[in-house]
Amino acid sequence: MVISIAAVSGGGKTTITKQLKERLNKSIVLSFDDYDFDGPKNIIDWVDKGANYNEWDLSPLIADLEKLFMEQYESILLDYPFAYEQSNMSKYIDIAIFIDTPLDVAMARRMSRDFQGSPSHTILQEMENYLSFGRKGYLEMLKTIKPSSDLIVDGTMSIEHIVETILEKVPTYKKEGV
Repeated sequence: MVISIAAVSGGGKTTITKQLKERLNKSIVLSFDDYDFDGPKNIIDWVDKGANYNEWDLSPLIADLEKLFMEQYESILLDYPFAYEQSNMSKYIDIAIFIDTPLDVAMARRMSRDFQGSPSHTILQEMENYLSFGRKGYLEMLKTIKPSSDLIVDGTMSIEHIVETILEKVPTYKKEGV
């Protein structure tokens, strides 16, 4: 079973994916962030032009995913932001989960994670970038990825509760023939 986990930056996808790996037998994680894909160079320009997810060449990720099908994994967890929106990848996904984390909570988590020890002017500049244009990327995910997902989980719940919610629901989404 291929399980895709999406959220906005700071929304908890990596944390939840790691926790699911610990709970699921014979599972492995593939993370979008571990690859250097050919795709849009300017994300905000890409969003402004309509956010065509097929502009991303996900061939390296797909090749690794296909190799894993030859191994004895019961679950392949994708720490992956696009859910079903990239057509070359969507056919491999059995269930797409979106962790719905309020943007203020996600931003606070991201700032705490990425800017530990940074000078205040760096933090303020990042906040200004978010307000000026970066927020568009977050809103795009809420507009497109969230509604195309099979399961939406409240990102303000505890990690344990999110994981339990997903584990309760995942078996009901198993697709046949993939």
